[in-house]
Amino acid sequence: MKYKIVRSSRKTLGLEVREEEIIIRAPERASIKEIDNFVRSHRDWIEKKLKKLEEQRKQAQEPLTDEELNALVSAAKEYIPGRVAHYAPIVGVRYGRVTIRKQHTRWGSCSAKRNLSFNCLLMLTPPEVIDSVVVHELCHLKEMNHSRRFYHEVIKAYPEYRKWDKWLRENGRAIMMRNK
Repeated sequence: MKYKIVRSSRKTLGLEVREEEIIIRAPERASIKEIDNFVRSHRDWIEKKLKKLEEQRKQAQEPLTDEELNALVSAAKEYIPGRVAHYAPIVGVRYGRVTIRKQHTRWGSCSAKRNLSFNCLLMLTPPEVIDSVVVHELCHLKEMNHSRRFYHEVIKAYPEYRKWDKWLRENGRAIMMRNK
């Protein structure tokens, strides 16, 4: 089983399956033998994930046209800033600009300058998913990480977050595949 190793200052081994690529995130000092053993011990999970990706690829709808993508951008520019304005006081933060992009891998992002960016493809998800992504990004203005404190803030502002985050993890890849 082929895989790509990405080394960093992390303390544990991590595994990511993306498209046709298996990525192992490893501490600087992890040996190749240790990494091979880690991959072998997770072989069933990797194969299950690859199979699921293949099924999602088969189920994916036709790619969106430029016209359809532009319509989603327009709709998102109308809708998402209102959701940000609604949730910002609930989270207890101020934000900068809100931009909408045609992204291939991210649903949203937050910059150090307090600017928020959202994927136009969110308009293909239920409104609750949009709210969950909005709250997630707003909470990054308090905690620029994914710590327990961060998720505590998210759940406090949006109690159904886990339900809609799960929906996005289960259905999001098929939606992202439409932006090719």
